[in-house]
Amino acid sequence: MGRAEDEVVSLTSELIQIDSQNTGELATTTGEAEAAAYVDAKLREVGYETEVIESGAPGRHNVFARLKGADPERPALLVHGHLDVVPFDESEWSVHPLSGSVQDGYVWGRGAVDMKDMDAMILALARQFAAEGTVPPRDLVFAFLADEEAGGAYGSHWLAENRPDLFEGCTEALGEVGGFSLTLGEDVRVYPVMTAEKSIAWMRLRVRSRPGHGSMIHDENAVTILAEAVARLGRHRFPLVLTESVQGFFDEITTLTGIEFPTDSAAALDGAVAKLGGVARVVGATTRDTANPTMLSAGYKANVIPSVAEATIDCRVLPGRQEAFERELDEILGPDVEREWIRNLQAVETSFDGELVDVMTRAVQEEDPQAHTLPYMMSGGTDAKAFEKLGMRCFGFAPLRLPPDLDFTALFHGIDERVPVDALQFGTRVLEKILRRC
Repeated sequence: MGRAEDEVVSLTSELIQIDSQNTGELATTTGEAEAAAYVDAKLREVGYETEVIESGAPGRHNVFARLKGADPERPALLVHGHLDVVPFDESEWSVHPLSGSVQDGYVWGRGAVDMKDMDAMILALARQFAAEGTVPPRDLVFAFLADEEAGGAYGSHWLAENRPDLFEGCTEALGEVGGFSLTLGEDVRVYPVMTAEKSIAWMRLRVRSRPGHGSMIHDENAVTILAEAVARLGRHRFPLVLTESVQGFFDEITTLTGIEFPTDSAAALDGAVAKLGGVARVVGATTRDTANPTMLSAGYKANVIPSVAEATIDCRVLPGRQEAFERELDEILGPDVEREWIRNLQAVETSFDGELVDVMTRAVQEEDPQAHTLPYMMSGGTDAKAFEKLGMRCFGFAPLRLPPDLDFTALFHGIDERVPVDALQFGTRVLEKILRRC
């Protein structure tokens, strides 16, 4: 077989062609079994002893392989990706989302950037290392996981709780979402390293009140009470809070570009963030907590005032802010609204330092002399939340050098998701350097 960068494009394309849509519901989710079987076969082909684990539900398959390192006393590095993707509406796409088509310099399809591209990089390098007899500095644990797109209950979190032996010795983890280049101005190119994530906190609101006939005056309508509370929450702006990762991002951008990020007013900070282009939608969401209403449910007939009304809120909370956030929630919602967490995965954060960070920085700068690395916080969440509970420092770094005019962040879960071919090859070279030196 050839080098990893020579087969990463075909691996990405073939992984995309496997339907692994995750709807969040077991009854309608295809599952990751076929994708896991594909990865397992590719690893076994070059001599790995793999373990395929079903994580809590039929079809939710994960693949693990370990490559022994030169120093068995050193802690291991977990290198992980997820095999599931979010659903799509085929009619909205210009290229079929399961085609894996390679055209116009891109690989197209659902998962091209989230995250079958990184899966393919990891798989290609694992295959190359085994075929060449490469011995990395320390053990590398390769993990291809299920259910990340629905929070990992049938993936990373199940594995962390039920099979912690799979992660034996791992003190650091490398996964998504970071490492993609951002071009600021004409000649400044930065590669953010994900060092923090907001929480994933899905909340149900419920109002119970007296039912009645829709034709009568009714001062205790559950729908009205809930709607007013949801509107208050949806319009509320939580206070500015800059964590270490976000402040580090702003400080480095200021040094590189001269853009100042004033914190004396939310409007001034938002205006400065807007100068960052497409990534502003992600960065702006990391300066405060958010609570966005996403679902409403009430009633069963047009002329019946129901006794119960419910809403679902997607909350994303900054590291260290959970208690203050919940106090603020209760003040906004008032005493008539019950709330409960449907899913509450805590925020995580680590510092932007250490040998692994230095290795990532050197590796990307060798492939791109104009590269600068800096910390950043992800507004969403990844499998890092499960691995942080096992004591690992988690970083997101899936390296891609991107065209300056590509609005990359819009492609995550977006229509016509695609990744540049040359970015895939660039990323594979960078990741190879990292894993050889880590």
